[in-house]
Amino acid sequence: MALKPLHDRVLVRRTESEEKTAGGLIIPESAKEKPSEGEIVSAGPGARKDSGELIEMGVKAGDKILFGKWSGTEVTIDGEELLMMKEGDIMGIIE
Repeated sequence: MALKPLHDRVLVRRTESEEKTAGGLIIPESAKEKPSEGEIVSAGPGARKDSGELIEMGVKAGDKILFGKWSGTEVTIDGEELLMMKEGDIMGIIE
């Protein structure tokens, strides 16, 4: 991966969405919603206070997260679609 996020930003790979409903119906690509959970690929060092002190990130590469439906900016790196977002856009870590 050739992109390292700066400050309090993270690079996220969306998880694959379900191909079928609970009842067994196949969902076509055009009707699928993009999932709002993913895995952190890489994370920046954290934000800085006005004094210059580093505020460490609460998440790290490999964490599975839940984020808002409209969070982040889509970027394409090495042919793969990823999301770049601020740590504040993350709602929680899935354990």
